[in-house]
Amino acid sequence: MRHNCRFMRLADHFVRSGDTLFRYRGQLPLLMLPVFALGMLDARLPADLPPAGRAVQAAAVLLALCGLVIRVLSIGTAPEGTSERSTTSPRASRLRTTGFYSIVRHPLYLGNTITAVGLGAFTTRWYVPVIVLLLGLLYHERIAAREEAFLEDRFGDEFRRWAEAVPAMVPRLSAYVPSDTPFVWKRVLGREFHGLMAVASVVFVLDISRRALAGATLTPDPLWGWFFALSASIFVVFTALKKTTGMFRT
Repeated sequence: MRHNCRFMRLADHFVRSGDTLFRYRGQLPLLMLPVFALGMLDARLPADLPPAGRAVQAAAVLLALCGLVIRVLSIGTAPEGTSERSTTSPRASRLRTTGFYSIVRHPLYLGNTITAVGLGAFTTRWYVPVIVLLLGLLYHERIAAREEAFLEDRFGDEFRRWAEAVPAMVPRLSAYVPSDTPFVWKRVLGREFHGLMAVASVVFVLDISRRALAGATLTPDPLWGWFFALSASIFVVFTALKKTTGMFRT
């Protein structure tokens, strides 16, 4: 009995700390930037990377983009009233159990973690993505605990049945159930261009830092320079459209 009480106190602590982290979840990834900087300082990569190094960085960026794709597929098929956006506390009037939510309970946090690990791998230091993965799991675990406490209180047995059948962060692909709502491009285009800009910005800064540490001019690798320019153009256009038109309203 004593062990159960101790466990409950630990679970309650996760929920309380998750409540605080939930409010600042948009800023928390910034804590990983010093880890990226440490990796670049340690790597001391040459200004002109050999083919193997370029291949590693290209694979890392593709992995980061895969995380964004998971977010896009999850958000694009979200029914109205599920996982409503809030900066203070979780909100939902419906429990979502199809689409990505049929194979993993927290696909958005899974996508965030994969993106962060990909950016960490861009440094080419093996320990950077490992540290980033551990940090991501540490704070996502607590935020997820807060959200699940809300969902259990809101939906009761419906939530408990779903949580028992679906893993938290490691997808069970064999359990996939197609989404019962159509994909809404407007919702995705109106929200997720920020993520693409964030990935491109981190890659751009890391690449410039690599060249600066190697004593080269502060010009990016052409591939990452074009990637940043394209992402910045999309960001500027979509930001303007969002502010001046209603085309992204759903």
